[in-house]
Order: sequence, then C-alpha cells, then structure tokens
Amino acid sequence: MKSIPTKSFLLAACCLAFASTGALAQSYPAKPIQLVIPFPPGGATDVIGRLIGKKLGDKLGQPVVIENRAGAGTIVGASYVAKAPADGYTLLISSGTTFTVNPAIHARLPYDPVNSFDPIGITGRTGLIVLANRDVPANNLKEMVAAAKAEPGKYSYGSFGTGTTAHFAGEMLLHATGARLLHVPYKGSAPAMTDLIGGQIAYSVDTVAAAIPQVKGGKVKAIAVTTAKRSALLPNVPTVAEAGYPGINADTWLALVAPKGVPADVKAKLEKALAETMADQDTRSKLLAAGFEPSYASSAELAALIDKELPLMRAVAQRANIKAD
Repeated sequence: MKSIPTKSFLLAACCLAFASTGALAQSYPAKPIQLVIPFPPGGATDVIGRLIGKKLGDKLGQPVVIENRAGAGTIVGASYVAKAPADGYTLLISSGTTFTVNPAIHARLPYDPVNSFDPIGITGRTGLIVLANRDVPANNLKEMVAAAKAEPGKYSYGSFGTGTTAHFAGEMLLHATGARLLHVPYKGSAPAMTDLIGGQIAYSVDTVAAAIPQVKGGKVKAIAVTTAKRSALLPNVPTVAEAGYPGINADTWLALVAPKGVPADVKAKLEKALAETMADQDTRSKLLAAGFEPSYASSAELAALIDKELPLMRAVAQRANIKAD
C-alpha cells in the first residue's frame, strides 16, 4: 500500500480542521446560553434581564438560562463573566455601574471595563429623578435649591447606596446648583423610599421606575428628572435643564456584553439577535410596563458611551470624594 505524502497529509488535515471550525461557528449556538445578572432576583434589573433573555433565546434558537451572581456592586458577576471562555455561551447584562461607576470609585478591580468585555449593545435606559417628601416646602427644583441655600446643611437627600448612579447624579446636581445637602446612603431603593415617605429624609434621587407608583399615589413629590429630556413614563415632570441647570444628563442604562475575544461571527449573531429582540413590540411593551425605556444602541455606540462616561464619572468621584465602602 502506498503511503500518503507528508505534505498532502498535512494539507488534508488543515482542510479538515478548517471545515470543522467553520461548522462549529455556523452552528452557534449549539447549546443553552448563560446570561449573568449581577443583581439579586426580583429587582428591576433582574426582571428586565429575564424579559430580554427570554426573547434573545427565541431569536437565537437556544434557551437563555439566567444566573444571578450578585454582590459588591456588580463586581462579583462582572468578574465571573470576564474570566469565562470567550465562546458566546456566557453573557452579562448589567448597568453603567459595572462599566463607568465602579472604575471611578475603586482603585483596583478584578476586571477592566474596556479590555475585559466585547460590547454587544445597549438595551435601554432608566431615568433618575429627584424626589421630595410631601411636607417639604419645595415643589420644584428652584424652590428646593433656594431652601437649601437659605439653610445650608439642614436638608438631606438619600440614594440607593454610596457610589451608585443615584449618588453620582445627586452630587452632579449639588455641584451645578451650589446647594448643600447631606448625602444619606441606603442599602437599596426600598429603604430609601420608605424613609423619604416617612420624612426621615427630605429628598432622594431614585430611578424613575421605582418612583412611578409613589409619585402617582401621591406619597412623594416629583421635583425633576436628571436626564436631558423628559421621561416618557412621567412626561409631566420637568428636567433639571428646564429648571435652569443645563448640562446634567444622568441616567441608568443596561448593556449586554460578552467576554473579550468572542469570535467575530458569534458576536455578529449576538448583535443581530439583540437588535431584533429590542425591536420586538411585545418585549418593548413589557419593558415599558416595568418602568424601563427600551432604546437599543449598537456595540459601537456602547463602546463610545463607556469611553465618554468613564472620565466624567472619575471627575465627579474625585470632586465629591466618592469612594467605595
């Protein structure tokens, strides 16, 4: 029997390997995909992540399995995904806290907000809102600032934690207005809202989603939203800019990312599936009902947003001396 020449054998082996690789890439996804949510079950991000994950799985043809890995202000979940294989089977959906806030308040992180992830896209945004206790003699931002300046240090504002987007938005507002309010950090939105309603704090900064039932129920007063335009969910509440303080645009956004190094064709499939998911009217309606404004943006736009926000957040943290607990 004649032996196969070495060069011919190597060429055949390379072709076979290439064909196998191509077949594997073409078959993605060939098994369920893990979607990590770095928040506890039941919260707003968890509810939104599950809605998006379900439709994403429908578009990809494989189940998307949710795994909550909460802790350390999203650091636990983000680190897990950053170290996962870059094969498209482990994804992260998280807020701007992961990508622009944590790097601003932590000297060291077990992940890099830019170099540890491949962006897939932005799923949408949730505005932030300044709220007041019903008994506070201020019904708009100008009255709030005037009262704070008349009696510096008398009033306090709560947020859902030190170094959170609400804390950053509050400090940005204080810097712009020149008002002085004591920051009271809480371990989550719920206890902050409870104390605001009860009068233990005069003001708070919270998400629009958390504020809607309390504002509509007349339990708290809506002062202003910190976004560039009014929220579609609370269209009668003015923006900070409308109150005379332009330049403030603070909100919470959610993004989908994969570990750095995902194959280009796999990344393209994920981007396409996310775009289709966010265009689905039923999904959009459910997200709006949950207090989330779906506004898809591409992977390139997500990368640009992180690049833009990182230095801004670092400047706010340095100016207000915001550091991780």
